[in-house]
Amino acid sequence: MTDLFSQPAVADAPSTALSALPPIPAKRYFTIGEVSDLCGVKAHVLRYWEQEFTQLKPLKRRGNRRYYQHHEVLLVRRIRELLYEQGYTIHGARIQLSHPSGHNGSNGGGGNHGQAHANGAVVHVATAPEASQGGIPSDLKAKLEEIIQLLKV
Repeated sequence: MTDLFSQPAVADAPSTALSALPPIPAKRYFTIGEVSDLCGVKAHVLRYWEQEFTQLKPLKRRGNRRYYQHHEVLLVRRIRELLYEQGYTIHGARIQLSHPSGHNGSNGGGGNHGQAHANGAVVHVATAPEASQGGIPSDLKAKLEEIIQLLKV
């Protein structure tokens, strides 16, 4: 009799990876159910993404039935990758899709000194010596005191 615990686990490859998704057939239009199966996203999530991402606009015909075109299926897969695999927020994914040439969605592994993710967007972190010491630069402090004196008058 074999021991059930001695068999290797099947969870070696992540099932949510884009490579695990089925190929997109050569069709002109896809129903929401077909897109759901092709992209690994439930239909109610697709309807929500239509509200959040202005680029995603399937054709609506008879009784508000949605028909997605090939480029929209690719867009859904890209949104899914940004949200589920790269960890972006909706807002951050929206920014990535509107500025595709700025950042490819890959931040590399190193060399990102002075950058951090906040709400899915890349922001620059202060790296000035005064900022790291917790103090205000002397020239800025002098200008602020000058402004305060002007406001007191």
